[in-house]
Amino acid sequence: MGLLRTIAILVIIYYAFKFFSRYIAPIFLKKVISKAEKKFREQQNMHNENETTGNVGETVIAKKAPSTKESNKSVGDYVDYEEIND
Repeated sequence: MGLLRTIAILVIIYYAFKFFSRYIAPIFLKKVISKAEKKFREQQNMHNENETTGNVGETVIAKKAPSTKESNKSVGDYVDYEEIND
């Protein structure tokens, strides 16, 4: 009796997965993809709006702030390697 019950459960799980993958999953994936597409379009519109705020033909050069970080000269030692020929 336990073997038949196990086989029945496996068959039910198989057909439930088959039903889900054929009918439910495409609907779910379509919604997920449409949300991602909407978010992408909103980001593109924001990016395009930021670019078009300047005058036509005007060149704007954004300069990078100078770095205040200095390299630490006391870190590590210089090692002079010599090539050894046999």
